[in-house]
Amino acid sequence: MNFKLLPSIMCVDWINAKNDLDIISERVEYFHWDLVDGQFAPDFTMGTSIINTIREVYPNKGDFHLMIEEPSRLFSSFNFQEGDRVCIHVECCKNLHRDIKHLKEIGVSTGVALSPATPLSTLEYILDEIDRVLILTVNPGFHSQPLVKQAIIKIKNLTNLLEETAMYGISIVSDGNVNLKTIPEMYRGGSREFVLGKSGLFKGDIKYNFDKIVDLLARLESGEEA
Repeated sequence: MNFKLLPSIMCVDWINAKNDLDIISERVEYFHWDLVDGQFAPDFTMGTSIINTIREVYPNKGDFHLMIEEPSRLFSSFNFQEGDRVCIHVECCKNLHRDIKHLKEIGVSTGVALSPATPLSTLEYILDEIDRVLILTVNPGFHSQPLVKQAIIKIKNLTNLLEETAMYGISIVSDGNVNLKTIPEMYRGGSREFVLGKSGLFKGDIKYNFDKIVDLLARLESGEEA
């Protein structure tokens, strides 16, 4: 299957976190870590002590989404490991190219994230340095926010841009209000990686929700889902 599911750990039921983590750990390669600093976006999420504690127990690789102003000042705080992936925001970096090069020197797979209103033109001189683009389909910060419909158009426009520039190795990640209703449009637009939060996975029966999403994507991939 040519799609990837990335469960957002900030959306687990923290009273029953071990139960949620046990269920998803055996089903996915990556845990998606949303880091919010309260400056670029409202609210705060997990610190490195929580992340590192969980990573000591579960073998899943890390898919980090840093919603942090000048994230390079905190790179050394994270125990990045072989196979990890890190996305940083165009809007947060005074020198995006330098920060991406720094991440590559650390040894992680690099990506750039765009908020809904940030134009694709900001990627023009960085595409050949990255492995993926994360398109936020909600405004950054809290979980369970409404979908920004214009971001779906951005996914398609990004697909066109990658084809025009022959950047076929760059994957598109959809992040925000990803669920059974929104996945088809995201997939048809060109996204093949999906961050799963409250609206799609961590609400009700996680096993059932995960299986339904896998089934939907398998049908989209085979062309059965029109």
